[in-house]
Amino acid sequence: MTKLNNVFIFDHPLIRHKVAILRDEKTGMKEFRELIEEITTLMTYESMRDVETVPVQVKTPLEVTTQYKVPEQSVVIVPILRAGLGMVNGVHTLFPTAKVGHIGMYRDEETLEPHEYYFKLPEGTEEKTVFVVDPMLATGGSACDAITALKARGCKKIKLMSIIGAPEGVEKVAKAHPDVPVYVSTLDRCLNENGYILPGLGDAGDRLFGTK
Repeated sequence: MTKLNNVFIFDHPLIRHKVAILRDEKTGMKEFRELIEEITTLMTYESMRDVETVPVQVKTPLEVTTQYKVPEQSVVIVPILRAGLGMVNGVHTLFPTAKVGHIGMYRDEETLEPHEYYFKLPEGTEEKTVFVVDPMLATGGSACDAITALKARGCKKIKLMSIIGAPEGVEKVAKAHPDVPVYVSTLDRCLNENGYILPGLGDAGDRLFGTK
């Protein structure tokens, strides 16, 4: 994993393998959804190395020992709708008790600017580690606005995780929120004139849910 200031770019052969299949236009909806979840789980494992743990007493068959566990419900997953929903189960694999908030954003097709249409968080989110997830970090507008909205609600421990990132979007988020770690499995070449990542994988939401 390569670290550039607050940006972490994964460089793991297993993730590269799965991303290659994910990109293929012949990959069907079921496999695409499964790959999104699998890649998310692998990224979650690495990006939560600093997750809080607390000491607990455990009785083994031989003796009582002090061990360390992640506190129950210390993590909140916040997908950016709609494509972010595809990553929730991947995080839940490692944090099954994590509650889920939702941020709804849509992108103006002419200006490429994001607009918020829905925002709901579990009670006490501001005291937890908040995992913002969205498969594609393209212009960075939605991610920046989502993080700003979370900070306005008192959230202080925020992480952003995307599977594919464009340099433009990664740089925008990193500069706007230098206190927020940004995790990207793959950094692609650039955005095209329509704001899509190249080489990318198309519209992640359409491929996850079978819409066009």
